[in-house]
Amino acid sequence: MIKICPKHSIQETLVFDEIGRDKSLSHRAIIFALLADTPTYIHHCLDAQDTLATLHIAHQLGAEMQRQGHTLIITPPTSKCLASDVNLQCHNSGTTMRLYMGLLSGFDGNRFYFDGDSSLQKRPMQRIRDFLEPMGAVFADGSTPLYPPFCLQGSKLSALHHISPISSAQSKSAFILAALQAQGTSFYSEPYKSRDHSERLLLAMGAQIKITQNTGYQLTIHPLRHKLRSLDFEIPNDPSSVFFFIVACLISPKSHCIFTNVLLNPTRIYALSILKQMGANITWHTTSSQIEEIGTIEVRSSTLSATTLNSQIAWCIDEIPALCIAFACANGESIIRNAGELRIKESDRLASIAHNLQALGIQVEEYDDGLKITGGEFQQNAKLQSFGDHRIAMAFSLVGIKTQVWIENTECVNISLPNFYQILEHFVELQ
Repeated sequence: MIKICPKHSIQETLVFDEIGRDKSLSHRAIIFALLADTPTYIHHCLDAQDTLATLHIAHQLGAEMQRQGHTLIITPPTSKCLASDVNLQCHNSGTTMRLYMGLLSGFDGNRFYFDGDSSLQKRPMQRIRDFLEPMGAVFADGSTPLYPPFCLQGSKLSALHHISPISSAQSKSAFILAALQAQGTSFYSEPYKSRDHSERLLLAMGAQIKITQNTGYQLTIHPLRHKLRSLDFEIPNDPSSVFFFIVACLISPKSHCIFTNVLLNPTRIYALSILKQMGANITWHTTSSQIEEIGTIEVRSSTLSATTLNSQIAWCIDEIPALCIAFACANGESIIRNAGELRIKESDRLASIAHNLQALGIQVEEYDDGLKITGGEFQQNAKLQSFGDHRIAMAFSLVGIKTQVWIENTECVNISLPNFYQILEHFVELQ
């Protein structure tokens, strides 16, 4: 258990060049390296529990790893000929499991046993199964609907036209990886564009993917005719990780923060626009743009007003726990709807947020797909739970800026941001 207290004074202007490298890009750069023709160079790959799970599985699949300073060099396996019955431990990472399901579904004749920790075993994988089975993949030793552990047997895949009922970057990425190995041209459709890192990276590597945005968001994916070009790519700071400290700055008195080298992909910074709607003094601008937009975010402490969040939830799904701290500090009633996906994350995040806010004396109404939060004063000396969820632990650690709190099981922050508390000490006292 960690005790977090308000800091008596903080440095008025703080500049952060290094927060934590982007987790989504790190996962994808590692996995896509397996499809390349020559070694991939990943500069400043995130070194956290989730991405290490992805890296370990790449090594199991025959990739060679080498580190040179801050550069990770991945040499792809020479063939798809793997021993059968490979055990793949994804630990807490749903991204690792879902993307590797897509990739390995096309490894004809190989069996892969997927498993995870107790949290991941409670998170459904049925959406991935829903399109992999019609493409020809075979599942065994799994429940219906599908939860880990389970066995996936790769096969010769057929092309598929799949309409996803929700916008999900993980489902879309898994489908793309399977479609690249299928016989024929595949189509994927989602209601609106989810995170598009997979399309950007794979297009840069030479994959044939056509993007159409009329009603919804559609992809046309042609199978690979040869291996892809390798990447030489630097991972920028993760906007989802930076967001915790943006909220910290907003709710701290007389605070001014500048965050550099941050990923500014439009599908990743929607939460910044929500804060601006609330009256936050926040600006951002692009400093470079190649595969991804990268830039600087500047924030000053602000008085916040309530807002409603009910659309494009996939663009801010990871930021919602921290947003709820901002809502709790805002004037008025803030409402979140259409966010049922939060119930199948590392914890039931809607229930976790409601439980902790109520423990802090904040009025909360819980819906099936959201929350209503009435801003107010935090109760002192509250004991809060992380529920083993890294984003819940980090979000409620921000409350220590306002009042003294204790939080249980904060080790889970190592899943995505091992240096979180080192950075948070700029805003709070830790004991």
